[in-house]
Amino acid sequence: LLHVSTDEVYGSLGPTGAFTEETPYAPNSPYSASKAGADHLVRAYHETYGLPALLTNCSNNYGPYQFPEKLIPLMILNALDGRPLPIYGDGGNVRDWIHVEDHCRGVLEVLRRGRPGERYNLGGRSERTNLQIVDALCDALESERPAAGNPALAGRGIASYRDLKTFVADRPGHDRRYAIDDAKARRELGWAPRRTFEEGLRATVRWYLGHRAWCEAVQSGRYGRERLGLGANRESEAQAR
Repeated sequence: LLHVSTDEVYGSLGPTGAFTEETPYAPNSPYSASKAGADHLVRAYHETYGLPALLTNCSNNYGPYQFPEKLIPLMILNALDGRPLPIYGDGGNVRDWIHVEDHCRGVLEVLRRGRPGERYNLGGRSERTNLQIVDALCDALESERPAAGNPALAGRGIASYRDLKTFVADRPGHDRRYAIDDAKARRELGWAPRRTFEEGLRATVRWYLGHRAWCEAVQSGRYGRERLGLGANRESEAQAR
């Protein structure tokens, strides 16, 4: 059994340090508490019944097919549509980012080479504040689809996508900083991220620019918000009957 979890279960960090596999759990929101509970349940089944379980805790994922409510796709699509780019608080909350393909490779290596009962942190070693993320996205969009030529911004006096940034009230239980120490996974599994954050972010921007129809279907509700793959599986089962 492989259980994929999040770095949120560890709580919030100060300005230095990183989460290791030995960091005590300290979830600060109902979401992270539910994740922590699932982690403990998996570990308990391993300890009590010998279930050959592997656990991973990852940092923030980004890349293609991420639903628009998440930070990176939300900012890309809002900017293209000329809508505000909402930034919680002062924009100084820090997250580590890992491209979804690097995360998937890490998960596969845990399955192949991980030791049952062990936990592995998977991170990108790419800490950024939310404000840095938004600025980087705005700059990448300027290179790919300049604001000056965007009809959604015409006549509004907006010189660049950065002008759409809007600071909003912070959300409850918003942890200040996460950072992953993935030395164990690198050492025991021979795994490491291949994409730099800058490369991955630009590739992600290009993907969303090239898949507006998918994004619009998700945002309009036509997509149905089912998990990718489940719809196809149901169709196959129906045909088999």
